[in-house]
Amino acid sequence: MSKEKIVSIEDRIPKLKQARKKKANRRLVFYLSIFFFLISIIVYLQSPLSHVKTIAVTGNSFYPEQEVIEQSGIQDDTNIWTINKEEIIRTLENNPLVNSVTVETKLPWTVEIHLIEHERIGYIKKDNSYYPILGNGTVLTQSKKDQLTGDAPLLVNFTEDETLINMSQELSNLPTKILNIISEVHWAPTDSNKNEIILYMSDGYMVEASVREFAERMTVYPSIVAQLEPGKEGIIHIGVGAYFEAFVQEADEEEADSEEEVQTDGQN
Repeated sequence: MSKEKIVSIEDRIPKLKQARKKKANRRLVFYLSIFFFLISIIVYLQSPLSHVKTIAVTGNSFYPEQEVIEQSGIQDDTNIWTINKEEIIRTLENNPLVNSVTVETKLPWTVEIHLIEHERIGYIKKDNSYYPILGNGTVLTQSKKDQLTGDAPLLVNFTEDETLINMSQELSNLPTKILNIISEVHWAPTDSNKNEIILYMSDGYMVEASVREFAERMTVYPSIVAQLEPGKEGIIHIGVGAYFEAFVQEADEEEADSEEEVQTDGQN
């Protein structure tokens, strides 16, 4: 019995050697694969294959694409693995046109820069030309227009930068449906209220309000107009409270004046 067992084990030795050899070969192939993979990575990182070849800029309307790329500092020989996203974001967000920036790298050689610019909230007139104003109060002097297109309100008499900035920020916080029906905003400071403004609306009404907390208080405008009789003219006062004042008194005075003129003509 023991002889048969010994012979059986001896018969199996070549098979065990062959299995060990296959296992060793697999290990060798595995280690060689890792080695060549690491070599390939090193070659890729050191070669032009890892250089940025495409820079895609999105979300820009006022900020020229080429200027964005130049200010980002990314060049054709920039290694995509050495790009400092945080530094690029900080640099681009220093531009007054820009609200926020995101930067993404997509292998093998693409960088995507997405901008969110400050919204254009109106125009200001200077030297017979109209210049767009952004939500942070920045006036785009390089984008002048000879005529208004009616796509944003005209800001009039805003001679102080601080007041213009505050008004721009308030307009940027307005719901779009309200901003779109504002034709003009006039700064009309008084002794009692430096922040007083008069608005001319495209639906025919006037609004008296204040720069301070304007966006929050102006949200009641649609509900006030909805309660008014169609065609009734007047001014909507929006402050601590909100109410409508019709132009009745002025109309009555004009009518009385015209009656006096008629009577005078009759006597003559």
